[in-house]
Parts: sequence; C-alpha cells; structure tokens
Amino acid sequence: MNAINFTQLPGGLGPKINHMGQPYLYFGGTAYLGIPQNKGFLGHYLDGIHAFGLNNGTSRSNNVQLGIYDEAEKVAAQRHGAEAALITSSGYMAAQLTVHHFAAWGQVVYAPQTHPALWTSGNPGVSGSFGYWSRHVVELINKSKFTRWVLISNSINNLFPESYDFSFLQGIAPGKEIMLIVDDSHGIGVLGQGLGCFPCLPQLPFVHVVVVASMAKALGVDAGLVLSSAAIIRQLKKTPVFSGASPPAAAGLYAFMQAEEIYQAEVQKLQSLCRYFSAGLGASKAEFAAMDGFPVYLSEDQQLAASLLQQKVLISSFAYPDQDGELLNRIVLSSWHQEEDLDILLKLMRCLA
Repeated sequence: MNAINFTQLPGGLGPKINHMGQPYLYFGGTAYLGIPQNKGFLGHYLDGIHAFGLNNGTSRSNNVQLGIYDEAEKVAAQRHGAEAALITSSGYMAAQLTVHHFAAWGQVVYAPQTHPALWTSGNPGVSGSFGYWSRHVVELINKSKFTRWVLISNSINNLFPESYDFSFLQGIAPGKEIMLIVDDSHGIGVLGQGLGCFPCLPQLPFVHVVVVASMAKALGVDAGLVLSSAAIIRQLKKTPVFSGASPPAAAGLYAFMQAEEIYQAEVQKLQSLCRYFSAGLGASKAEFAAMDGFPVYLSEDQQLAASLLQQKVLISSFAYPDQDGELLNRIVLSSWHQEEDLDILLKLMRCLA
C-alpha cells in the first residue's frame, strides 16, 4: 500500500479518483453530502462569485461590510435550531475563539477524544470512555466548592464511531453553572436529519450550550460556525479575534443560504445508502464499529485497506494515535456514491472474507 502515493493528486476528490491513469473507487474523506461535486451547489457558488467576488479580506469590524454575513448567520441559526450564530473563516477559528474566550469563565474539564481544535494549550490527555468520564465529572462538580464549570467535548467520536449522550448533566447539583462547549463538525449536516446536535443537547436552566463546527465537511463551505444563545454570540462577536479576523468568502455563504433543498435531498440519499450498505454487510456487520445514521464504518481487519487497494478501491487508512499505532481502516460513504459503487465494494469484501 505504501508503494502508491495518493498525497499529490492533481484534481479534486469524488466518488472516483484517477491516479496515474488508473481509476479508484474512493470511500474516504469528510464530504459526507458530496457537496464539493454537487452541480446544483456549484451553480450557487458561481452565482455567489459573480455577486461578491472571490474573497473579502475586510474584517467584520470595518466601517464598510457586506450584509451577507449577518444574513448567513441568521439562516444558520434557524436551520440548526439555535437562537443565534456566528460564522468565522474556519472550524478551527470557531473552536479556538470559543474555548479561549470561556477558558477563564470557570473550571475547565475536557472529555476524552476532544479534537485538537478545542485545546487551549497542549493535549489535555484525558483517557477512558465517555460514559466513565461523564459519571466522574458529575461527581467532581457536585463535590467541588467551585460553582462555574466549562465542559468541552466532541458531539460524536468519528474515528471509533460513537455518539455521546449528554443527559448526565441532569445529575448536576443545584447551584452549579455549566458552560457546555460541543464540537459538532462531523455531525452537523448529517445527523438529526442534518440539523446536527444542537437541538438534542440538554436544555437546562443552569447549562449554557455552545456548539462549534467546521462547515467544510458535510456542509461543503470553507467556514466555521458557532451556535448558541444571542447573549453568548454577542459576547464572542466583541472579542478582538472575531473583530480583527477576515471572514470566509461570501460566495460560499451565498451558496450555503441557497442550498437548503440540496442539503435535505443529499442527507436523505446518504441515509438511504447507509441502510443499503449496512444491510449488504449482513453477518459481517459485526466486524465493523458503526453507529446508526453515520456513514463511517471502522473495520477490525488491519489488512482491509491494503487488500482493497489491490482491487482499485481506496478507503481511509492511517496509523492512530501516532505513526507507530495500529491502522484505523475506515469505510466512509458519501451521497455522491451510487448503490452500484457499494455493490462493488460489498462484493470485494465478501471475496476477501
């Protein structure tokens, strides 16, 4: 597998990749809704370029600003179930802006497997399962003299597919106040019929919910998103980082605003493909770690990627947690696939079994 280098591809990603004149079926990446190759979305993006140009290097605090940024934030909040939203140039920027602003608000506690974009300094080094952590953190908070706590977590684990349940917050003792910061980069646009995790998080009077996300995955736009209450969004918009940073390209946000029907159609197609693939796995489904509705299937077979590559099928494969770790071999579906693509993959996997 190492003999073939896919790190210098001359073109964009899609359901098929051409490498050295050879076509490969591709089941990797994070374009869950196939937006980078969606003709309807590309049409909206081109309209946005004609209307707004290629980029906008003027900060959001400038005396001359484009109105589309406020408009896109209102649309994002409405679509994903929040009172208000903030849009930045990247998911990393959205996460860093949020965690650094609230790091001094209370006692910071990280959940296991948090994405590096959520770290304020080095790796917080939290191990163990999310279930164990959630029980421990309730006990920690309830016994502590401190009142304010900042809990930072992913919404799901996309590497070892698992959804996280935040109902444990109901066990927090009266008198405590929680700032819950959740990264939904891999869930927004895909789970909850595309709404993401915000509407599903506990709505408790002592919990302030903040969701951060990259829009560059399922939503297909090079931008970052923060969803929360209007009061919290106002706070974040007053920070020097938000005021001084350049926003994302307006053309992408224009396409995002026009594409609600495209997103709805693609998430429905993706869910249908997930059901089709899961049914096709049959008894071999037990050999994969997966979660309902999420298009990622982690294989126990360390040789799966190398074996499929010999048959011109490329899946996600990398060492974890570092270059000396075991391979994570993951099949990632996208709505740009067809059932025929899945049939080819399933047939090859049966032959390899």
